[in-house]
Amino acid sequence: MNLREDQIYRYSRHILLHQVGGEGQGRLLSGRVLVIGAGGLGSPVAYYLAAAGVGTVGLVDGDVVELSNLQRQILHFTPDVGRPKVESAAEKLAALNPDVRVETYSYRVTAENIRSLIREYDFIIDGTDNFPAKFLINDACVMEGKPYSHAGVLRFQGQTFTYVPGHMCYRCVFRDMPPKGAVPTCAEAGVLGAVVGVLGTIQATEAVKYLLGVGDLLTDRLLVFDALTSRFREVRIGRQEECPLCGTSPEITELREYEQPACDLRERSSV
Repeated sequence: MNLREDQIYRYSRHILLHQVGGEGQGRLLSGRVLVIGAGGLGSPVAYYLAAAGVGTVGLVDGDVVELSNLQRQILHFTPDVGRPKVESAAEKLAALNPDVRVETYSYRVTAENIRSLIREYDFIIDGTDNFPAKFLINDACVMEGKPYSHAGVLRFQGQTFTYVPGHMCYRCVFRDMPPKGAVPTCAEAGVLGAVVGVLGTIQATEAVKYLLGVGDLLTDRLLVFDALTSRFREVRIGRQEECPLCGTSPEITELREYEQPACDLRERSSV
């Protein structure tokens, strides 16, 4: 890809890196990344993908902006309250970088639509905040052979890893949905806004590295961040032969949807 003069100037700090250069920047401009969830994680991911010049950024989210989102979902501003998140997000990304084509999908992913949706993209970002969506995204990416970045955040902690075919998937670590009451959501337990920024930035970095074909991805490694101690911890977990999805004798061969298990914190605190 021949870069225009304004693109050479815009992406000059990338082009100066010998791992990127003009050829690598051309790869980014030709790249397609789908971000599922335009909230706390999806906001920094989409910002950095657009700033980096990733040519097509897809945004999937069926929610509208709420006032309580603004503490961490930095793609959205106060006047956006009540607007569809993908509409609000696309407006900011277009203003940041007109090179980037933003494709919006104002609905939630389901077992019926996710496989055809992810087929159109090179890399997938899981920016969701609930277990049913995370299992669905993982299962669909494994079945379609699509690389993706997982992240999850709660209170002051977060975790992330990258799936590439042949390596550890989400079910290698978490076999199935947690039982009711086992894990609260951010809405129930809270989350420090900056923590999602840390994890989302890592996810964006993984996507850019994948498109460039440089560095080591977070495959077979669960990276855990604790904001209270300002420490990262790495847990090495290889692909599990007995994994019900990607193992040698898979039991899961079709997508299914789960219900979000509600968590009663008052009930938990009384135990």
